[in-house]
Amino acid sequence: MKVVSTIREMRTSSREARARSRRIGLVPTMGALHEGHLSLVRAARSHSDLVVASIFVNPTQFGPNEDYARYPRNLKEDCALLELAGVDVVFAPSVEEMYPAHATWVEVEAMSNRLCGRSRPGHFRGVTTVVSKLFHIVEPDLAFFGQKDGAQVAILRRMVRDLNMPVTIEVCPIVREADGLALSSRNLYLNPNQRKAALTLYRSLLRVREIFDQGEREAAKLIAAAEAEFAGEAGVRLDYFEIVDPDTLEPEPRIWKTALAALAAFVGNTRLIDNILLEP
Repeated sequence: MKVVSTIREMRTSSREARARSRRIGLVPTMGALHEGHLSLVRAARSHSDLVVASIFVNPTQFGPNEDYARYPRNLKEDCALLELAGVDVVFAPSVEEMYPAHATWVEVEAMSNRLCGRSRPGHFRGVTTVVSKLFHIVEPDLAFFGQKDGAQVAILRRMVRDLNMPVTIEVCPIVREADGLALSSRNLYLNPNQRKAALTLYRSLLRVREIFDQGEREAAKLIAAAEAEFAGEAGVRLDYFEIVDPDTLEPEPRIWKTALAALAAFVGNTRLIDNILLEP
């Protein structure tokens, strides 16, 4: 496995692969890898000739009072995991390499202000900008993302479509712990009591699915049932629970086609997200 840190080195590797007609799969990450990331790598491995994983904690998607400075960073351990998973190239640039003198942004308007974008202004602009840069640097045929970031997936698909980017977005299922908690690098912040309280997120989604499967289609009633799960859980504060169109992120008052039930909540000071698809 090759580890490169400059854009020039990364482009050289990609162009060598293209010259040999090799299919390139990209797995963008911010490091602090877990089984969710590795499932993306395995999917990329099964569909690609050259698998590239990026490790870059992107400052432009963090707000001024968020956890950019303390976000877990362990490049050596991450590289060891990626090598075992079958990655061919790790692209691990510095902030200075990615943003030497930055004045250009990529933003999907309207959508970027929904769900997490509403409570984290500028977050999705940072995501679309850095992913656009990665696509131009790596030139992948396929890019692999997890369904846990459902809003991000929808926004990136729209960006690719609107800008005619020659890359296919592949979405892989959410990977969960045995008790249902969605894997996240931020789970490392949780103490044992908070880890237990965090199960409220998945429990609320299961409650919504249960009522939905019983025939309820009114979003307001489903959301009220989810909010009730949080009402008695001290130490967990719901940021939002919404039911939206999975492609546009617009609210769905009544579910007549596949919808995304998505939430964000603070467990202590740690913000976690989760979602499920509701399919009539």
